Formats: sequence, structure tokens, C-alpha cells
Amino acid sequence: MPNFNTEVNLSPDFGVSKTTKPIKRVIRYADGYEHRLVFGLAAHQNPKVYSLQFENITETESDVLEGFLNSRAADSASFTFTPPNEGFTKTGTYVQSGTTITITITSHGVAVGDKLTIDFNSGATDGSYAVVSSVDANTFTVTAASSATITETAVSITLSGAGQYVCDNWNKRIPFPNRATINATFRQVFEPAT
Repeated sequence: MPNFNTEVNLSPDFGVSKTTKPIKRVIRYADGYEHRLVFGLAAHQNPKVYSLQFENITETESDVLEGFLNSRAADSASFTFTPPNEGFTKTGTYVQSGTTITITITSHGVAVGDKLTIDFNSGATDGSYAVVSSVDANTFTVTAASSATITETAVSITLSGAGQYVCDNWNKRIPFPNRATINATFRQVFEPAT
């Protein structure tokens, strides 16, 4: 699977614009009541769109970036991209009762469906877990493969921030000799990484 961050190795300038528009079907009735429906997998109904600018890069760097995007346009493949400042690692505590693992981290910042890499100090099995519920801003739950009873123990979580994207459009300006500015729009897609 092509990876923008490792193959192009350029970071966009700050001022990145992130747009989120959940995909929902809304039925509005005459009395003002409305009903919102999600079709398909709920985790795939909130794609992100990033407007990125790579300003004042060398002509060689712009050729690498354009070559990567042209290749993705030719093979119709998505690519892995980690937007700036989207991933994180945080520490806290957890308890386990049955197969429910309750993790407490101040201002955890995770949402239902997020895939986390979790490193348990002891007890539960380290690995990849999906967030099952977000109880409040400091507490969320995941499900363990096996039942256990574990009292408060240290834990570390990592949200990678990486996702699959396509670039719908980009443009290039050459304001000075051997310098370029590229504006690109990356749209998140939901498909398995190969």
C-alpha cells in the first residue's frame, strides 16, 4: 500500500484545513420532527477531508509529490496518510471486569470505533482494540478476548491517526525559479489496507 508520509516525505505547511461532514440521511416531517439514519457501517460514515498546502518547496520536491499523486491517479489506488497532529499516545489506568476493560485517561480524546494500540502494564493482553463506548471525557471501554478481574493498573494507548486517502485534485504554482507551491485535497476513504 502506498504511503504518502514515507514515500513523499514532505509535511504540509501549518494552516491545514480539516472538514468533517458525517454522512446521514435525514427525514423531516411536517410537525418539525426529524429522523436521522446511517446507512452502512457507522464507523465509515464520518470521512475527513484535508486541504493541504506545500508552500515554497523545491522543484525536485514538487516533482516527487506530483509523481506520487499522478501514480495514484493512474492506478486508482488509495494511499496511507497521517495528517499532522492527528495521532497521540496517552497514559492512564484500567480495570477489567469480565470481558469489559474500562480505561481512565484525563481528556482521552477517543471516539467509539477508534482503533487503538493498547499496552497494558500487566494483566490484559497488549494489542489492537476498538473503542466500544465513550462513557465521558475521561473514561472509555474496550472488550477483551477473555474474561478476568483486574484491579487498577497502568495502561498506555496509542491512536495512530493514519488512514486511507485519495487525492481528488491538486494544483501547482511556480512563483519563483526552482520553487513551487502545491495545494492538494485529500479525502478519506474506507477500504482495507493491502
